[in-house]
Amino acid sequence: VANLKNPRQKDDQTNVATSLFLLCQQLKPAFMKEVDSHFTEFVNSLVAKSALLDSSTSASHFPASSSEKEQHKAKTLRAPPEHGKIFTARRSLLDELFEVSHIRTIYHMFIALLIVFILSTLLVDFIDEGRLVLGFDLLVFVFGKFPVVFCTWLCMFCATVFVPYNLFIWWAQGHCSSSHRVLRSLFYGMLFTVFQTAGLGFGPTYIAVSYALPPASRFIVILEQVRLVMKAHSFVRENVPRVLSSVKDKSSTVPIPRISQYLYFLFAPTLIYRDNYPRNPVIRWSYVATKFAQVLGSLFYAYYIFVRLCIPQFRNSSQETFNLRGLVLCIFNSILPGVLILFLVFFAFLHCWLNAFAEMLRFADRMFYKDWWNSTSYANYYRTWNVVVHDWLYYYAYRDFLWFFGKKFKAAAMLSVFTVSAAVHEYVLSICFGYFYPVLFCLFMCFGMVFNFILNDRRKGPIWNVIMWTSLFLGQGVIICLYSQEWYARQYCPMKNPTFLDYLKPRSWSCHMKM
Repeated sequence: VANLKNPRQKDDQTNVATSLFLLCQQLKPAFMKEVDSHFTEFVNSLVAKSALLDSSTSASHFPASSSEKEQHKAKTLRAPPEHGKIFTARRSLLDELFEVSHIRTIYHMFIALLIVFILSTLLVDFIDEGRLVLGFDLLVFVFGKFPVVFCTWLCMFCATVFVPYNLFIWWAQGHCSSSHRVLRSLFYGMLFTVFQTAGLGFGPTYIAVSYALPPASRFIVILEQVRLVMKAHSFVRENVPRVLSSVKDKSSTVPIPRISQYLYFLFAPTLIYRDNYPRNPVIRWSYVATKFAQVLGSLFYAYYIFVRLCIPQFRNSSQETFNLRGLVLCIFNSILPGVLILFLVFFAFLHCWLNAFAEMLRFADRMFYKDWWNSTSYANYYRTWNVVVHDWLYYYAYRDFLWFFGKKFKAAAMLSVFTVSAAVHEYVLSICFGYFYPVLFCLFMCFGMVFNFILNDRRKGPIWNVIMWTSLFLGQGVIICLYSQEWYARQYCPMKNPTFLDYLKPRSWSCHMKM
């Protein structure tokens, strides 16, 4: 009987083993997938912790307070840099997307559209003139008086190099031994404020207006003025708390950045100062040449957009009587050139120009923008459209406002940031165009604020992305239409002895009524 049972037991054992083997084979993919997900999470957390540790090590002069009470009492000290922006090596989003053939085809479509604009212009000029007209009178006009622009920029840059840096050194070296630290800090702070407002603020603006620089030349001067003001503020804002921390800790050394670090920051494509940034090992000069070529191509693209889509329309409409139907048609006819100009500004400056300088400086953090085109809310659009400026506004306007007044005033902090941003945008356009017409300011403060609260981060789904794009298209049409009408109105209806109020009143309203 025992001999008869053994084969049956062996068969049962074999069947059990086979079943277990098959079960293990079925569970193996799920088990490996689970292990892989846990391992990926572990590696990501390890990388994040190492980045925080590296940031805190490179900025060891920012000691954290021992308790929350000390942090609350020591209001003269800012949070350590690990609570601020962390720079990491990463590529720009478009560089990654252009590796996909489908996205690269969209880029080729825009190049084909540029070729169509060029052919259209050449054929129309040949039919009208009987010859090919290859002049670029508009570009020559808008970028005129370039020697004045270069000299102005050189003076601004040299002043930004020497004045803020030396003021900070003089203040930092004598702060520890001074018996009147508050008065001394107020004195140097007042000198820095005078330099920011009078030296960098009033000086370039006076030159742009008094020398009657053309629009593009004014844009170069005023945008560089704003950039250098923001850079100088960031340098002082980041380094003053380090000196205060060293004094509080009774350190024997005063943390003063080297002039080379400050010079690198002035050229680097960021508005947040750090002593060190992640760097790439080599410079790809072919990449730099490609980006500058794309900037030049975008410039000619904008030229043909204005020549073919804007100038004929507004040159004729400015001689017609104002009516509501004409205004509505003007806005909708301006949507196409407005959207194209928006794309060109984004691509030429935020992608090509900044990436070219980042490559030459081996600056590794290329996140100058995010996927703003996928935004389903204006809150996300404002955060992702221009990350460079958003970071400055977030850390030095929004967070400093909350630090000073308290975290209960988040709505007031957001309103103040919107106001500052809208005022600076309107200031740039007013100086560059030579007239005050607060269309952009009203769009920012009225529709921008309303959409920011209505189209907030809780809005998800494709329909909200469609709504965002629709409102963005309409806004670009309004901006191109109204500013262009005002430009031509001031050309056709000049005033002999204008008063200060005449510069503030829109000329396009009265000019249309006269005609």
